[in-house]
Amino acid sequence: MASVKHFQVTFDCAEPERVARFWCEILGYVVPPPPEEFATWEDYNLSLPPEDRSAWSACVDPTGAGPRLYFQRVPEGKVVKNRVHLDVRVGTGLVGAERLATLEAEAARLIALGATHVLTQYADGENESCITLQDIEGNEFCVD
Repeated sequence: MASVKHFQVTFDCAEPERVARFWCEILGYVVPPPPEEFATWEDYNLSLPPEDRSAWSACVDPTGAGPRLYFQRVPEGKVVKNRVHLDVRVGTGLVGAERLATLEAEAARLIALGATHVLTQYADGENESCITLQDIEGNEFCVD
């Protein structure tokens, strides 16, 4: 049996291009180039029927190491907590006050981009600190 080598994470959202740009800023990802026959994504969108324009967007890790993120427009809004979320790993290997300061600095950067603070979990002797945020459409993610 062959093993999976690549995967993408898909987000349901109202404004795919806006959410893709937000995640590009968070992760240092880029929007991939448009299909070969189009000079820009705007040209591509204009080739579609009006109801299909801006129905999706994506962002990719420019190094090719991370998964592709795909954002698809859906009519309904977010109602409950995500069942899956991303962890933005900026504190790996750090502990205590140094870890918390690193997480808080990154959370402040992301809040300036439009994220919303949900919860700061402080180290308790068993678990290290973690900060839960929401992206610009309310999807939870952790700064870890």
